Amino acid sequence: MPREREGERVTRFYIADLHLGHDAILTFKRADGSPLRSFVSIDEMHGAILSRWNERVKATDTVYVLGDVCFKPKFLQLLNACHGRKVLIQGNHDQEKASRYLGFFADVRAYDVKEKCIASHIPIHPQSLDRWRLNIHGHLHANTLDDPRYINVSCEQVNFTPITLEEIIRKAGP
Repeated sequence: MPREREGERVTRFYIADLHLGHDAILTFKRADGSPLRSFVSIDEMHGAILSRWNERVKATDTVYVLGDVCFKPKFLQLLNACHGRKVLIQGNHDQEKASRYLGFFADVRAYDVKEKCIASHIPIHPQSLDRWRLNIHGHLHANTLDDPRYINVSCEQVNFTPITLEEIIRKAGP
């Protein structure tokens, strides 16, 4: 897997909670009773994620997947069709050994820091947030925290499309 080189201009993207191969997620509901994901099938969901990913991400970009990439390891192979260098920030459902993920990701980490923004799967504790500009996270799917320093990039929050670090910082405001 290619590595980012010092001084090289790389666009960094973020997305969380792909839940590849997780059939049951199509039955989950939002608080208002509407579907969490309104796809008719898991194949339709996979197709939407892959096409939206590849519409935005180039081979030279880096995508940070903030956890819960898949529920069945055989679905990791779908990542081969996704453009860019991929880094996994492990989520609570990423239960395989790191070596299993390293066939599809350039690196596997607990968290990552870029431009004073900490990326994690689960939102960090508010008392720890003072050290960071923002916490880019997933895990909450359709829910958000009532604090502009927390940016949820779960698929449901970003229209199943990776979002750039610059877009995240703009979204957070001054």
